Amino acid sequence: MVHVSGSFNSSRLISQLYVNLTSLFHSRKKRCGPTVYADSHMGHARTYLGFDIIRRILQDHFNYNVTLCMNITDLDDKIIQRANENGISCEELSRKFELEFHRDMEKLGVEPPNVLTRVTEYMDEIVEYIDTIVKKDLAYESNGSVYFDVEGFSKQEGMAYCKLAPEQVNNAELLAEGEGKLTQDFASDKRSARDFALWKKSKEGEPTWSSPWGEGRPGWHIECSVMASDVFVQMSGGSSAKDAATATKSDLCRMDIHSGGVDLKFPHHDNEMAQAEAHSGCNQWVNYFVHAGHLHIKGFKMSKSLKNFITIQGALEQSTARQIRMCFLLHKYNSPMDYGDNTMSHAISIESIFKNFFDNVLAVLREGKITDAQRWDSNARNLQLAVDKAVNAVDDALKDDFDTPTSMSALADLVKATNLYLEGCVAEDRTPVSLAVRNAARFVTKIFKTFGLIPETSGVEIGFPIGGGDSGETLNPVLDALIDFRSSVRDKARAKDISGVLEECDTFRDDALPPLGIRLEDKTGGKSVWKRADPAELMKEREQQELEKKRKADEKRAADQEKAKKEALNKLSPEDFMRQLTLDDDSAKVKYSKFDETGGPTHFHDGEELNKSQMKKAKKEFQGQQKKYEKFVKSQTSITK
Repeated sequence: MVHVSGSFNSSRLISQLYVNLTSLFHSRKKRCGPTVYADSHMGHARTYLGFDIIRRILQDHFNYNVTLCMNITDLDDKIIQRANENGISCEELSRKFELEFHRDMEKLGVEPPNVLTRVTEYMDEIVEYIDTIVKKDLAYESNGSVYFDVEGFSKQEGMAYCKLAPEQVNNAELLAEGEGKLTQDFASDKRSARDFALWKKSKEGEPTWSSPWGEGRPGWHIECSVMASDVFVQMSGGSSAKDAATATKSDLCRMDIHSGGVDLKFPHHDNEMAQAEAHSGCNQWVNYFVHAGHLHIKGFKMSKSLKNFITIQGALEQSTARQIRMCFLLHKYNSPMDYGDNTMSHAISIESIFKNFFDNVLAVLREGKITDAQRWDSNARNLQLAVDKAVNAVDDALKDDFDTPTSMSALADLVKATNLYLEGCVAEDRTPVSLAVRNAARFVTKIFKTFGLIPETSGVEIGFPIGGGDSGETLNPVLDALIDFRSSVRDKARAKDISGVLEECDTFRDDALPPLGIRLEDKTGGKSVWKRADPAELMKEREQQELEKKRKADEKRAADQEKAKKEALNKLSPEDFMRQLTLDDDSAKVKYSKFDETGGPTHFHDGEELNKSQMKKAKKEFQGQQKKYEKFVKSQTSITK
């Protein structure tokens, strides 16, 4: 996430950033790291994978030298509480989940930070940092804890508190959440409800460190300011955060971008910014804040109670890392996003479009050589114009607040233009100009590398990399499959089983070739085209197709059952319908016990007589069923006629 002091037009962020950093060609970026006390989930993936994409865009598209510092919170109220519940130390708990976090990020293809810091490794710097703020009379000690004086800070010339979310400045719920569950009972120690803890007096059973104010531990917000300042002050010429007194204001305000989830705007980022500016005397510690939007699962906030809590490991069991990244690229990084079956299905279908595009281009390039005749007719020139248009459209979109959805749309338009060009060549029996086709595919590949969809180390010039290599060892299973196929076809042919031969051909295409990394596509006119692919991806693709078939079949079965249930009820006369009604409490008890001469109910199952209102409701229910029954009888009569 990125924090911006002063006015901020998010729709044109990169245009401003481009002007701001052109002379530097070096961007210092700080990312709020995870609080490592539980498994990483898809909310974490949205944040860290999204900002990995932004980092790559800054580095590979705009050519900035980005230094990324990530802070790991390995000590806070949640970690203390979870460690105590599990009977282990905070260090043991945090190291376990930090390791899992890094493994998950590696699986998602997220590049590691340039600098990684942990709270517990910065205790001396934290104490000294807080002491500087206290000596400036912008923080005060109370009963062994130290609190930031929000009102005192706000009175300082040029300073302002709560720049990111001013509407939340008095939100008691968020203020309490920012202090942590274990320290909310210290609220009476503060001069103002808005003041927040820089140093917390430790309770019994909590980790402690020495300080001028007694044994305690740091507050949640202070850690980020101290660690980031220490890293970036050193890069500005100082040896550590301890040199703040001698460093210039510009030295202490060299963080270009600060990133994190939108839920951290207030109070975490606002508090982090205030204390850093109080410490340094600089009124703009961060140039830009970039916040990731909320992630919902099938329309709801992730929650274990709702059974929609998805860990990164769980997501990777259902989809590939590339498909997850593709899904996030199709949504603006700072917009709310719903992650569900339809979302991933759409991402997978988009991935398939690009895979087919790459495969078709490679097939064309295999048939034609660059040294062949390359006379550019109007069709080839139009294709090159489509490439130029895509280059400009992608550049404009990425300058406009890292707009990856618009960029992906521009690339899809280029794919469409290329496909139309190749279809025209087939229809008019023209030889494609291979260089024009190659230019289009190379540009798409280049942007996909920038987005992290294709590893830079893959060595491919066009398309997604293929696993397994081309060693001679891959030939043996292909030959085995061909021998088995030939044997089966011969048996069917001898028996003059034509349909059996066709079935064997389909089985060979669908079952034998995908595990070997070969996709076989039947084209119109009887011609088939083979394409190489990663065997794991082909098998995953097939698995997803089977799951999608099953999902649709389950939906159809459920719909058929519901329809049959309704039809069965419609067959009942209103008298029989009312007699079979049961209570809503799943007890299966009939609802009514006595009925009048028309079949309408008069008493409940327990013998209690229906009152006037209940009679009216039951009559309406009776009449409703009568209409359905009459409609059913009428439909049966028309059938017999």
